[in-house]
Amino acid sequence: MPKRRLRKAAFLAVTAVLALLAPTAEARTDPGIPRLTDGTGRALTLRGWNLADKDHRGDRALEDITERSLRDMAAHGFNFARLAVFWDDLEPRRGHYSERYLRKIERVLDWARRYRVQVVIDAHQDIYGPAFGGHRGIPEWATRTDGLPYTPHPDDWFAEYFEPGVQAAFEHLYEDADLRDAQARMWRVLAGRFAHHPAVLGYDLINEPMGRLRPGEDMFEAARRIEATQITPMYNRIADAIRQVDKRHWLFIEPTPAAGEGKRTGLGRVHDPKVVYAPHFYNAAMEAGRDYDPASGWLKAYEAEIVHYPREQRVPVVVGEWGPLNSSLPNMGRFYEEAIASIGRYASGWASWAWCYGGGYCALDQDGRRFQPNKERTVRPYAAAVSGAVRSQSYVPGEYRLEYVPAARRGGGVTELSLPPMPRGWRIAVTGPARSDAASVPPGRRGTVRVRSLPGGAGAVTVTAAPR
Repeated sequence: MPKRRLRKAAFLAVTAVLALLAPTAEARTDPGIPRLTDGTGRALTLRGWNLADKDHRGDRALEDITERSLRDMAAHGFNFARLAVFWDDLEPRRGHYSERYLRKIERVLDWARRYRVQVVIDAHQDIYGPAFGGHRGIPEWATRTDGLPYTPHPDDWFAEYFEPGVQAAFEHLYEDADLRDAQARMWRVLAGRFAHHPAVLGYDLINEPMGRLRPGEDMFEAARRIEATQITPMYNRIADAIRQVDKRHWLFIEPTPAAGEGKRTGLGRVHDPKVVYAPHFYNAAMEAGRDYDPASGWLKAYEAEIVHYPREQRVPVVVGEWGPLNSSLPNMGRFYEEAIASIGRYASGWASWAWCYGGGYCALDQDGRRFQPNKERTVRPYAAAVSGAVRSQSYVPGEYRLEYVPAARRGGGVTELSLPPMPRGWRIAVTGPARSDAASVPPGRRGTVRVRSLPGGAGAVTVTAAPR
């Protein structure tokens, strides 16, 4: 990977925040939830952003996602991207798959490989698809409304999920045999094409699935029923389809968006050995533009409920989307600190929404020189891969500390730390039966530090990174 310096303004802004943050420590991860692992069994931590271009389609599909997007993400220390792709672009006519679109996806994956970013390919939908007000996702030819109405809600797009025509479309996707088969074929095409691409970590089977409410049900009752009786069988069908062409990548499964309000999912067992639970982490009030309210108890309630499914099913967790609409409000600094600490207690990683250049949800301003307010708090040191069992890790201003017990491996295992750029660089110290490949990281450079366990060594390893 070519070595590139961040623009001075960018890394100075990050450093200023790192220096000013109140002391925080990430608690030990939930012992009842497995960690995401790589092919050698190392425990992974994913830190990154979503990449999505919802505005362009056809010949211009994915136009807003460029090599710069991946280069800038990696330069700030992020190692993970959730890439939104759209079935309506992949299969615009039934049975006709777009080779041009597949090449566009492949180009993004090639950039990710160049900058060592791992990618989850996300089958994205919003309000089902383009049959409803120009949204993206499931093709018009796979949309059946039973003639029921659809009314746009320009000021509250999420309310469109409850329009009768949209709810009917989801019901048909889950229940109609020909649409089930079409969805499975689409996934065989997609996974078959990228099964051997080195940047691919896994597949997110569908973004924010919804369904039809029955008379007398509220959204949360309906969500649990839909998850149990329709979404779980859909995931098992898609998993079977993918495994016909790809045996090795992780399968990411989502509950309905109801989980974002701290409600327990009704999802059942997906019968595959490599499943990741991938909920989203949004609050309705904050999505409407309001400030974080620490007294509401929402974050605590969310964490208390979200852990039940991965504990019961013994699957790792990666939060697929999170981040407020307006990050500049007075309590948002506190929100970012509390949210990152909370997610770190139960998840192997996260992808914030979204890596783009501009306002709203975008990570950076229009010219890419500065993070939007408080979003620079996502930039911090972390252990990208640990060869062993993590005892604890913490970050306080000026120091990152990791303690782990090395796995017993012939030749010693390799643990990798990701360190964001700092004007003075980083100083690395290791105690215990391991050695680092670097004692320092130069000023202004992102650092990947590898710590190799010594064969036959006993006891825990402690790695400390502090400014030089």
